[in-house]
Amino acid sequence: MDMNRRTRGKWRGAALAVLLTAGTLTAAAPGARADGARTETPVASTSPVTGVTESVVRVKVPLPESAGPRPAACDWLSYLRYRSADGPAASADADRILVAQPGILEGAGAFDSVARNTVARAAEQGLHIEFWALDRRSNCLEDRTGIASGDQHTAVDYYYRGKQVDGRTFAGFTGNEKLGWMAKLGIEQTVRDQYDLLTAELPGQAQRKRKVLCGGHSLGGVITGYFAAADFDGDRATTADAGYNQCAGYFALDTTVSTSLADLSGSLPDDTNLPDIGLGYGVVQAGLDSGVLPRALSAPVLLNPETMTLLGIAGMGALKAPDAEADLPRYLPSNLNIEATHRALFSKNTAAFLTGKPAVKDFRLTNGAVLGALLDDNSVPLAFLQTSVGFFDGGPIADKSFPVANGGAQQPGLYGTAYKAIPDRPQGPLYTWRNYDRVGDPDDPGHRSADGTPFTGPGEEVTDVRQLARSLAEQPLDFTEQYFPTKLVTDIQLSTSPQVKKLVVHPGGLTANPVLTVLAGEGLLAGRVPPELHPVIADGYQHLDVLTAAPTQNNGRPEPVSTGLAAFSQSPR
Repeated sequence: MDMNRRTRGKWRGAALAVLLTAGTLTAAAPGARADGARTETPVASTSPVTGVTESVVRVKVPLPESAGPRPAACDWLSYLRYRSADGPAASADADRILVAQPGILEGAGAFDSVARNTVARAAEQGLHIEFWALDRRSNCLEDRTGIASGDQHTAVDYYYRGKQVDGRTFAGFTGNEKLGWMAKLGIEQTVRDQYDLLTAELPGQAQRKRKVLCGGHSLGGVITGYFAAADFDGDRATTADAGYNQCAGYFALDTTVSTSLADLSGSLPDDTNLPDIGLGYGVVQAGLDSGVLPRALSAPVLLNPETMTLLGIAGMGALKAPDAEADLPRYLPSNLNIEATHRALFSKNTAAFLTGKPAVKDFRLTNGAVLGALLDDNSVPLAFLQTSVGFFDGGPIADKSFPVANGGAQQPGLYGTAYKAIPDRPQGPLYTWRNYDRVGDPDDPGHRSADGTPFTGPGEEVTDVRQLARSLAEQPLDFTEQYFPTKLVTDIQLSTSPQVKKLVVHPGGLTANPVLTVLAGEGLLAGRVPPELHPVIADGYQHLDVLTAAPTQNNGRPEPVSTGLAAFSQSPR
């Protein structure tokens, strides 16, 4: 994610007269759990990882009235709770609780595999732990009704054709004019939400300090850094409320625990609608408040609510019938967003992108191949969306030279390091998907790039496409984050501004507790691993693989991310 790239001049012409400053972390959120409202609902799962119980928890923690009008659902905080089926029912009785912040454009559902794997691995060692996958408050705007139907055509009709499901009609994707309350959802509110949730669920500070491990994936590592350094009662002399005293340790998944975006730079495309922070904190905040600036981060291709919904719909097909021929590309309506996404992800070269020929609908693909084309590292160009779920099968394959050619100048932060491939026979054979654990089998044709480089090998494939599909389509909280608060990024970009700098009350909090850093071998920090962190390196992993990898790898060994987290849960004690 490109946190340093600026589109200078884009917003300078706006007439922004009001200069606003951020609040501090001094006042507890008004009405936090004032009525004791809490719900917990069991989640049924088809996961092959047994012995793990999942539920979705919602706790009422209203925003302050100053946030302005918002949907009632946005006064609740949600998380997915994973625990050992043989362990205690009450969180307070667990041996350890891992609390995970998601990355940019990421929801709680993305943690499903790593959460299950970690809880199961710890149970094998006699430890009953819990894993809480947090949803940011803005995820309250998402409507899972169509996905929950379990049928692709029903979902497409619901989201794109105005048809009802169970008597409900989709209200449409929310525009900037209705997101005024999100202009306040920056780093201050984000860490406040985590603190209020923790204190509501685990009222004893000594208990939190003893049992909770705080961490996250990608941007979640930076949020953890701000949480560790925060003060929540306005008195820096009293430290029981300090962020670092709510955690026994920290964990970072393909990220670092810090208050800087330096380790995450270079992975968002230029056309993201991120405002120019050169305007300064006050002007940017005024633009968000007025609506002149976008309150939710998006881009024309894939990274917007309409097209991110496609990931869940594609997951439905790959979960229900991975080897059946897909009709999703032909059943989807034709509009600018969907067409641009199809062309960007399924164009062999620049000519195909410009003309739209051949189009994705000209190829015969299984449901598994459709999902692989959307998220596999040998297909999708954006590094922070990449998983390693296998490879195309069933027909001839060619180099995908759009947006960059294989073997040319590499930009690991933006495009990743994997060579890109694409089916090469429109109107031809049925292209299937070779799952991660079948790459390198005797019947694998071993496709190579035009320069002779193998596209992939068993050591570079780690995620089960069927379980990725399950995480996308089966979870009650989304895998993606359709409405990511722009202010959360701009606040951190402006970390040296007085308004943000003053939120780091206890800078020593970042190193006050032990840290586990787990990095994807081919992820955002590939080739520039900070050695002083003594990180666990997950070889062959891409950025999302640290969340989605299968419990057993092709080398026969246990999955290293969950193994590391389970071991870290043993100590500090």
